[in-house]
Amino acid sequence: MRKESDLKKLIQFAGKHKYLTYLSWILAVVSALCSLLPFWYIWQIMRAVLETDPTFSRPEIMIGYGWSAVGFAAAAVITYILALLCAHLAAFRVATNIRIKLSKHIMALPLGKLEAFGSGRLRRIVTETSGSVETYLAHQLPDQAKAYGTVIALLALLFVIDWRFGILSLLPVILGFFSMASMAGKSMQEKMAEFQTALGDMSNEATEYIRGIPVVKTFGQTVFSFKKFKNSIDRYSEWATAYTKEVRKPMVLYTLGINSIFVFLIFGSLFLSKTLISTDFLLNVIFYIIITPAITVVLGKIMHQSENQMIVADALKRIDSVLQIAPLNSSEKKHPVDASVELRDITFSYDESKNVLNHINLFVPTGKTVAFVGPSGGGKSTLANMMVRFFDPQQGEVLIGGANVKDIPKEELMKNISFVFQNSKLIKGSILDNVRMGKPTASEQEVLTALELAQCQDIIDKFPDGIYTMIGTKGIYLSGGEQQRIAIARAILKNAPILIMDEATAFSDPDNENKIQAAMKELAKDHTVVMIAHRLSTVRNADCIYVLKDGKICESGDFETLNNQKGLFHKMWNDYQKSVEWRVTTE
Repeated sequence: MRKESDLKKLIQFAGKHKYLTYLSWILAVVSALCSLLPFWYIWQIMRAVLETDPTFSRPEIMIGYGWSAVGFAAAAVITYILALLCAHLAAFRVATNIRIKLSKHIMALPLGKLEAFGSGRLRRIVTETSGSVETYLAHQLPDQAKAYGTVIALLALLFVIDWRFGILSLLPVILGFFSMASMAGKSMQEKMAEFQTALGDMSNEATEYIRGIPVVKTFGQTVFSFKKFKNSIDRYSEWATAYTKEVRKPMVLYTLGINSIFVFLIFGSLFLSKTLISTDFLLNVIFYIIITPAITVVLGKIMHQSENQMIVADALKRIDSVLQIAPLNSSEKKHPVDASVELRDITFSYDESKNVLNHINLFVPTGKTVAFVGPSGGGKSTLANMMVRFFDPQQGEVLIGGANVKDIPKEELMKNISFVFQNSKLIKGSILDNVRMGKPTASEQEVLTALELAQCQDIIDKFPDGIYTMIGTKGIYLSGGEQQRIAIARAILKNAPILIMDEATAFSDPDNENKIQAAMKELAKDHTVVMIAHRLSTVRNADCIYVLKDGKICESGDFETLNNQKGLFHKMWNDYQKSVEWRVTTE
């Protein structure tokens, strides 16, 4: 059964702590039995009151029953606390192991796959989904064991005391559960999956929206310009409204049914009292009046168990959706012999509809600088992503220093390559911490030297705390160009032999662009450099320029060669020159 399969998966994450889970179930059942015994002793006290003479010559019996009721009530509380303690210890271990396994797996995944997955959705799976599993094991499973134990004991009590009243007590319950049939089964599981998907979409789009707030402020846009975010909210709203209307009627009937037990008992006792009336009969009526509220509470818990199980089943599906992504495995351990980069017959597509790269072949010798230019969507960034193994090609080989990147250990590959993106990220920490990420063992003097080479001295000088200035929350914020220069300082400190720069000056003002260009020139010394650029002025000194269009290299050569060919690059260069000369004039 699905339930057993899901529970088995969770228990596997518990390791040796799984025995605590089993113990929590046993203790929960014991607690359920202990919690029902006080009702029986209260009933016995009433029996003693009705059967004794007016002088109450046997008060010690009632006192004994009273203390027994108190004792079992205390035992129920204590055993249930112990059950929850065992369940929590096991649940914390399961949640921890799930997050560790997810984190380790994520670390081995291609960064391109993670970006396509969505940071918001991924964060929700790691934190909230594993958290819902923890809640299920820590609270809901012990409650489920207690509820089932209570049901078994209640059935015994209901039919042992007086089977007629037992049937009367169960009739409204059966009717209530029939009304809930439409809310159970495969249809409900699908709706629960839709609910979790809607939440995940909102979380993912919200994350992207927050990242785009600077653009909103800059261009005066409203939230409605972020169509994906708004559409995700609208989809969730429509789903929640439709689902609420759908379950409204069965939920009302169910609530009415399980809360109408008293009505059945009252009319049933009136009917039965016409044929038989005695002290035992009155005692039985009193007992069922006392015990039936427990039925309503227990059945409410059981009803919600199916929903909880569906939530956990969906959570495990989402966890598996991450774990099933193939990691970056290395078949052999090979080491680069130099800083050359070679692409052999590379073909790649993000889906099966269209190839983004088609049979790309190129070679970048050690210490040379090459540039990728071309129309948007031509495959420039994708080609760079192949080199750092953000994606693996469907066909062909990527070689670094003569070794296939699939055979180079991940740590060694990252040591050999530095990259500066157009939207470099800085962590919430000091400038020192951000630069030192390139080389954690670097001294402060090495960091200062890297900052100076990256043209960051003006950034350091304008803050009293210098390199200890905090960035981000409760700190200062840097402009896009300043962040780029800090990122370049990080790359200079790392001093990897191969450097990849993807539109490093895309969002910079003229002053920052000049400084970034100077920093990049310093960074490129004695390194193999791969540049992706829209501003063609940055590629004039490249040893070789590759022009990409529709996933293919249509032209290649140095600047003079390409410009004299009167091809695509020549047209792009003329268009760029015109854009640079363009001015706004007023008359």
